[in-house]
Amino acid sequence: MLKIKVGVIFGGRSVEHEVSVISALQVMHALDGEKYQVMPLYISKQGVWHTGEALKELGSFRDMPRLLAACQKVLFSANRGEAKVLYDRPASFFRKAAEERLDVAFPVIHGTYGEDGCLQGLLELSGIPYVGAGVTGSAVGMDKIVMKAVLEREGLPLVNYRHFYAWEMRENSEKIISALERDLKFPLIVKPANLGSSIGISRAKDARELAEAIDLAARFAQRIVVEDAVEPLREINCSVLGDTKEQEVSCCEEPIGAHEILSFQDKYLGGGKGMGGAARRIPAPISEELSAHIRELARRSFKALDGCGVCRMDFLLNSKSGQVYVNEINTIPGSLSFYLWEPAGLGFPKLLDKLIALALKRSREQEKLIYSYDSNILAGGGRKNGKF
Repeated sequence: MLKIKVGVIFGGRSVEHEVSVISALQVMHALDGEKYQVMPLYISKQGVWHTGEALKELGSFRDMPRLLAACQKVLFSANRGEAKVLYDRPASFFRKAAEERLDVAFPVIHGTYGEDGCLQGLLELSGIPYVGAGVTGSAVGMDKIVMKAVLEREGLPLVNYRHFYAWEMRENSEKIISALERDLKFPLIVKPANLGSSIGISRAKDARELAEAIDLAARFAQRIVVEDAVEPLREINCSVLGDTKEQEVSCCEEPIGAHEILSFQDKYLGGGKGMGGAARRIPAPISEELSAHIRELARRSFKALDGCGVCRMDFLLNSKSGQVYVNEINTIPGSLSFYLWEPAGLGFPKLLDKLIALALKRSREQEKLIYSYDSNILAGGGRKNGKF
């Protein structure tokens, strides 16, 4: 049987670089070797693309200079229809630069330059089928401010929030703090607008802590989100699989963190297993009615944000009032949320099969759209005396 050539793209110029490595290794090891030929495509923190068999082993990443020396630099062609990975080595009269052709790209980059639409734009230009949300869905899902605006327009429940630019805080901190104290209520949660994995997020119970939290967030992003903290809080998540036409929703989970906010350490530093190794209750110990309500909110949010592939929807639950708020969508969730599908009998390899099938389906549908006309209006009339 002819195998499908899958390029797993991971790493990247992001503070979530190491998380991406863990998730990508999980994907590469779970892809069925009888169906797929896997080509690892690692993007270094400097933005350089590499490939090599050593990239498939977690232990290799302990010594980065040695690892990269054992790998080959590559270039990804943006020429539409080529779907080529070119080996970055000098060509000669007798030897052309070697190349390999991919059938589908599988982005597993969390955060900046991978989950925010940048990489998806490159893949769109090349015309290669790729797994996950498209350019718009990725960009909106990554930007907490735009995401909240879309969800708000669709009537989905959100906590009260405000947003501003980091430069506004630097130039007039007293005005910003005063406005936040007027419009919101302590304690507050402060977040960079375009990061995930709980990076740069902190809690503030007074004006002094608020200023410190904003300063931390501003180290990671130019735009800041501040929102009311939900108290008493329970975090409930579920995963959505599909596209805007058809969606499946997983069971709900309740992550267990050692702190008031589930931290980066809680999520990813538990033995190198990514989100698959974090402490959680599956299914979440909530009523069937509440679970159904949250799962329907997840489905609606996924569709509103132009989701595709597998996403994780995160919710905030006020355990006293029962009020549920949509927190955010993760278009490339840690470990691809495979652990949320296992209770329903959908193992990780089968989940990956479905994701690749969705990528190929979307590619076929896009080929039917009109992007340009064959006729060349510049070759016709419209000129008079040499002028248009």
